[in-house]
Amino acid sequence: MDLESVADELYGLPPGEFVAARGRHVAAARTAQDPELARQIAALRKPTLAAWAGNLLVRSAPDQVDALQRLGEGLRAAQDRLAGDQLRELTRQRNALVAELAREARRLAAEAGQPVGDAVQHEVETTLHAVLADPDAAREWAAGHLAKPLTTRPGFPGTAATAPAPAPSRRPARKRHLKLVEDPAKARAEELTRARKEAKAAEREARDQDKALRRDESQRDRAESRLEEATARVADLTEQLRSAEKAESEAREALTHARRTLTATTRATRESRRAADRAAAKVTDLESEPDP
Repeated sequence: MDLESVADELYGLPPGEFVAARGRHVAAARTAQDPELARQIAALRKPTLAAWAGNLLVRSAPDQVDALQRLGEGLRAAQDRLAGDQLRELTRQRNALVAELAREARRLAAEAGQPVGDAVQHEVETTLHAVLADPDAAREWAAGHLAKPLTTRPGFPGTAATAPAPAPSRRPARKRHLKLVEDPAKARAEELTRARKEAKAAEREARDQDKALRRDESQRDRAESRLEEATARVADLTEQLRSAEKAESEAREALTHARRTLTATTRATRESRRAADRAAAKVTDLESEPDP
């Protein structure tokens, strides 16, 4: 038993079976006198539904995994060369493949008895975009051991399709239209100001939600850690109880055998003593008889 094989098994299980199976492996590692492996196994985190669906996709569709990794390499290479046409074509392929793979992950999850909703499917898509953007994320995903969805690192510009901005008109505006242009420009400026305010407010709201999410994730992680420790402790105590019960049974058998042996030995000793007494009495009788 090693960490890699245990991780392969655990992250292939439905999330509801993960904790119990991990506890069994922790107990087995401790029984095998390998505390370091037990610690490493106990540190494996239970996957979220989205992470589990991503792992399921890796295991069930290896050809699609290779295709997505190749597409990611192409996107990054095109971005490095600033090949606009190629980048747009690869981006189109990316969007189609990501959507297809996310739907496939959702279908596989349902077949495995764990239906997932739109939110989980969206998190799978986020993971796949991260796989395309970051070779390290691609390798992490391809291992099939995700515990939570991957996210795209900031600064990768090739992960979203963008349309070229319209070229500015080179025809100068006629002077008689200057007054007419001023009002739309002012309205546009006001609209832009409102949009910026709304964007800032939305950003503040998003930051607040991010903080709340991190807080809730931290609370969940702590609760999972406590559950993991308790599960591992229960498994350890269960193993100790089994060992103690076995030792007790063996001791009872040994005591029963010793008692039987003692009884037999006592009986034999008594018989030997009576025989010795009879022999001694016979000697005495013979010695007391007069000579003929």
